[in-house]
Amino acid sequence: MCVTCATADDLHLVVRAREAADEILGRYLRVRLRKAFDLGSARGFDKAVGKLGALLGATAADADDAAVRAALGALDVDWAATTAAQRRTLIGRALEAAGRRTAAVPGAVGTVFGDAATEVVQATRDAARRGQGLGIAADFNALDKRIVRHLTSSQANFVRDEYGRRNEAFGERARQIVADGLEAGLGREDIARDLERAARDVIAGRGSFYWEVVAGSFVSRGRSFAQLSSYAEAGIDRYIIEAVLDERTTEICRFLDGKTFSVQTGLQTFDQVEANPDAVKELTPWVRDGVDAKGRQVMYVDRGGS
Repeated sequence: MCVTCATADDLHLVVRAREAADEILGRYLRVRLRKAFDLGSARGFDKAVGKLGALLGATAADADDAAVRAALGALDVDWAATTAAQRRTLIGRALEAAGRRTAAVPGAVGTVFGDAATEVVQATRDAARRGQGLGIAADFNALDKRIVRHLTSSQANFVRDEYGRRNEAFGERARQIVADGLEAGLGREDIARDLERAARDVIAGRGSFYWEVVAGSFVSRGRSFAQLSSYAEAGIDRYIIEAVLDERTTEICRFLDGKTFSVQTGLQTFDQVEANPDAVKELTPWVRDGVDAKGRQVMYVDRGGS
């Protein structure tokens, strides 16, 4: 007999249980489940992002935890008995210790990105062939292979930069915590507790949803570039975006609905991003929606602070 989940909560529980099982297999038993992505629907896209985000987080978790422990070990001192120069040295040693523990993370997640890039491009190509009926080959073309290489290498570099920023930010936070603690007359245990909280928040990125954001950007960009590759192979010059207009449709999708774009222009953008990955925010800025000073809903382009 076929049955369905009684409520949305039931479905959410089933999905979370499956994600937890996948994480246990991948993180603790070192068994990676290879499941083909389905990027032909919004639900399939969300599942792909969720799976990739969970796998990235699990891959980095051990190193993050080790970095936190190493940093705290170097900072477990009687701060009241130290000089300003000694405090600077101790915090510097803590940052070096943490950095050694996370140095392998970019390479480890790079392997994950490599597998995911191949799956994203393959899933996009399959959706173009089967869902859109494009007369293209099943195998990757030369551009597809370039897209896979670009996605893998550029994202790993971004992760390396992120861990550098985390290290620097924790150094600033640690110096402030120690200075404030000494000024307030806090003891060793109180300062240690504040340092531990900061280390877990900053070094390990606890509660930041960093990997989920990375996964979303990765899958979205990979799918967009792979779609352009499929369109070019099929001889398509232009394409129109059609959004499903209902109560869940975002303002950005409403804005893009019905607009026509050039395949060649999109491919030129990829060439530029491939040549200069650090300029990705300038070349492919994010469009966001918000509210202006007068309470009106507006959309704006986020070019990474410029």
